[in-house]
Parts: sequence; structure tokens; C-alpha cells
Amino acid sequence: MYDSENTALYAFRKFGDTVMRCAYACTGSYCEAEDITQDVFLSMHAESPIFSDDEHMKAWLIKVTVNKCKNLKKSFRFSRTQPIDENIEKELSCEFTGEENDLRELLFKLPERYSTVLYLYYYEGYNIREIATMMSKNENTVSSLLQRGRKKLKIELEREGYYARG
Repeated sequence: MYDSENTALYAFRKFGDTVMRCAYACTGSYCEAEDITQDVFLSMHAESPIFSDDEHMKAWLIKVTVNKCKNLKKSFRFSRTQPIDENIEKELSCEFTGEENDLRELLFKLPERYSTVLYLYYYEGYNIREIATMMSKNENTVSSLLQRGRKKLKIELEREGYYARG
């Protein structure tokens, strides 16, 4: 459907923001998200995968992004570094404002297995079957992660005063 020379460029123009948001959502760091986004599209260019349509391409990009975020979190560099100035990170998170930013921060305080599923379901609009395929998990597992993630997020929201208890 796409020629291999222009596939990565086409994908970047069409899904670059989606990949960036996904990487930022997974890492909580704008700088790390930029690096991961660049790495995802370089991987696409190097591998030249074949896609049946744009949705297939988008799913591939998100799966690769999530995997690269997981790899980053496992890396020695990630576990041994801290942001120079946390205020810079807050200024750069311009896509999310007010309560949306608070919700995103609470979402990514959750364990990664929950935050990733919640992000893909609510922010990117994927269904359970699609998420299961992207994450190489059983649909029932994804459904359970989604339910548990919702409960954990609700507890965090209550703790922050967004819901009245009871």
C-alpha cells in the first residue's frame, strides 16, 4: 500500500502526535517521549513493515512505542537519573491542562500494566481485543487489567478529593 521509502514519513505526519502522546503518557517525561518517538519512526524506516491500512499502521506504532517505553523503564540509565528541573517537565506538558493534567498524572502513578491499558482504551480509543493484540496478552487479561485499573484510579481520585466517598 505504501512505498517503503516514504512510509515512515507518511506515518510520522499522520501519527507523530499520537506516538508522542503515548510515549509521554507512558514515561511522564517530554524529553524521553521525544527520544522514543524518534526511535519508533527510525525503527519503522529500518524495518519497512507492510501494513494493510492506516489502523494497522497506528496499532503497530503504538505497540512499538509501548514496548520502547517498557525497555526504557527497565534500563540502567532510567533507574539512575532524575530530571534536572521538574518545572521544565511541567511547562512542557502543554497538551494537558488543569484537571486533564491532574488525571493524567494520577493515571501514570498507577503500575504500568494498568496505566498502559487505561491509556490505550480511553485516550486512543482501542477496544479490548485490539489492546490484547498490541500487548500480546489474552483478552480476559486485558479486561481484568482495565477493571482493576479503573478501581485503582478511582481510589487515587478519591484520595485527591475528586469524588465524594460513599
